[in-house]
Amino acid sequence: MSLRIIILGASGTLGTYATRQALAEGHQVTALVRNPAKLAADLQGRVAVCQADLSNVASTDLADKLRAHDVLINTAGFVTDGEAFVQLIDRIVSAVEALPADARPVCWFLAGAGLLDLDARGRRGLDLPKVRTTYWPHAKNHERLMRSTLDWRLLCPGPMVETPPVGVERLRVSQEHLPVQLPRMMARLPDLLALVFFAKRMPEMIVSYADAAALMLHRLKPQGEFSRQRIGLALPAGMRGSKDQWTAQAGAKSKP
Repeated sequence: MSLRIIILGASGTLGTYATRQALAEGHQVTALVRNPAKLAADLQGRVAVCQADLSNVASTDLADKLRAHDVLINTAGFVTDGEAFVQLIDRIVSAVEALPADARPVCWFLAGAGLLDLDARGRRGLDLPKVRTTYWPHAKNHERLMRSTLDWRLLCPGPMVETPPVGVERLRVSQEHLPVQLPRMMARLPDLLALVFFAKRMPEMIVSYADAAALMLHRLKPQGEFSRQRIGLALPAGMRGSKDQWTAQAGAKSKP
């Protein structure tokens, strides 16, 4: 079934993958971008383009742009922007809330593996030292979503890289907790030791942008199985992603 999908941040890496895959699956796609010229060349003329700066657009104006869409996929914003990232997510959530309940799209948002539970106590990766310093905005954004009545899903992958997909059907997918195996005594470990195990499992959660985009596009049913859940992703058991590749990509993207 063809859906009307609006992708926020469609000119970014994950947004580009999501846009291409949505078109390939026959959906009607609107790309909301700050600068239409940055939209990938192969997408020009194939999507409806909506220009807006999410950092300062009024929620009422954004609500008008979101109206008449079945699905919203937000790939905009960076956790390293701190409070600005929190404000961006709040602005988007408020815009969807401004729509009548029966006109609100299914919403996908993005966080990180650190937001997922590590143990039965509900301790998360971002509750650990060093991790919380950078990734605390994910907790704030999750709290904002929990306060809303939206039909949202929060994708929480590890680092994403531009590698060939392994296929959604092969991924380990979890709800609320990490998708990798941790020691049974994890709940009894002090934070610093828990951090060691969390970091050691991270290569298993280095997934491709293509797989992350595909998972979102395969779970668009209103009030479906992932509704109002944090969703974790990991490679098939025994497979590990490359930290070196992730570090190299991150460094390249940080250059002006």
